[in-house]
Amino acid sequence: MTATEKPAPAVHLAYAASRRGVPAPASFQHWVAAALAGARHHAPAELSIRVVGAREGRSLNRRYRNKDRATNVLSFPVELPRGVTSPLIGDLVICASVVMREAREQHKLPRDHYAHLTVHGVLHLLGYDHTNDAEATQMEALETRVLGRLGIADPYAT
Repeated sequence: MTATEKPAPAVHLAYAASRRGVPAPASFQHWVAAALAGARHHAPAELSIRVVGAREGRSLNRRYRNKDRATNVLSFPVELPRGVTSPLIGDLVICASVVMREAREQHKLPRDHYAHLTVHGVLHLLGYDHTNDAEATQMEALETRVLGRLGIADPYAT
């Protein structure tokens, strides 16, 4: 690595569901790096991604968002004490069964949907949100640019 090269993000992947149909760890690493680059996050970064089943996805969504259903991706940005620095940006939880169902319903390749949700989740870890129209427009445009660079079609196109 040269002095100008940025180290690859540290992505820790854990599986709490079947790995069938789930992309390889190198794919998640690539998508995380693309999201960080697209958001111009140049500092070292570390995160965990946990691929779960519907039961765990539902439980976490109920506990942290008060929604009694499994969702595609949950983002948990790191909350460090004041004055503490770390490359850790947070954790993502991706529900494999929801991703596969949504990909089928939306006529998308599962791999492309995993890429989108990984990029989406990483942007949440970096502080992007979509709680109002202006934020949603900005976040979706960034997701679309990042995915386009990965050769993936605009996930918001109708």
